[in-house]
Amino acid sequence: MALQLEICIEAPAAGVAAREGGADRVELCSALSVGGLTPSHGLIAETVAQCGLPVHVLVRPRAGNFVYSSEELRMIERDIEAAKQLGAAGVVLGVLDAASEVDAERTRAWVAQAAPMAVTFHRAIDRSRNLGESLERVIEAGCARVLSSGGQPTVAEGASMLASLAQQAAGRIRIAAGGGVTLESARQLLQTASVDLHASLRRHAAAVVQSTDPLWNAEHPCAVDPADVRALVKLMAQAAH
Repeated sequence: MALQLEICIEAPAAGVAAREGGADRVELCSALSVGGLTPSHGLIAETVAQCGLPVHVLVRPRAGNFVYSSEELRMIERDIEAAKQLGAAGVVLGVLDAASEVDAERTRAWVAQAAPMAVTFHRAIDRSRNLGESLERVIEAGCARVLSSGGQPTVAEGASMLASLAQQAAGRIRIAAGGGVTLESARQLLQTASVDLHASLRRHAAAVVQSTDPLWNAEHPCAVDPADVRALVKLMAQAAH
């Protein structure tokens, strides 16, 4: 499988920049400062309309752990349905049980509900008890992709585990590396593991956007530069040869 680059975004303009830079897809969320939360319906609709790339919507009702109450589980189901109706290409979600195991039964039900959208199991897997066993649960649940930092805070620290997961997956599911992806960490990681990349590539807006609105930079502290995306795309192409 050809490697894919996903850019994590919080705004439609960042999605446009990701497309201009040559990314394959975007993950849309809000509140990246807390690891990402479910974006509003308006944000989803506007990003789908503007982006020109497949938009995969993060479905996470709150920050913190991934053991959810019955109320939160119902919220997730409603948000999956909303993402589908608003034209998303996929959803990105994850749930663990009280024993820190992937809740395969719940995940399987969400995969069925989300169809024909693709489902990515996100970095909740990095909080699970055993990554190898968890990967098998995610595959059995029918997810198309899993996002991981190899159980470590960053992909640089989890590179060996990511390589192991990719080998274990053996083409049954896409493995995407996310968490501290930069040009340098990606260069090192791709020497070890053949995995997709998930990066935010955020810069301060002043470094990317020229705006006449003096409040713009304060209200939009981060943006995506197509040149940064281009550089990562080039690196991945070089690694493939």
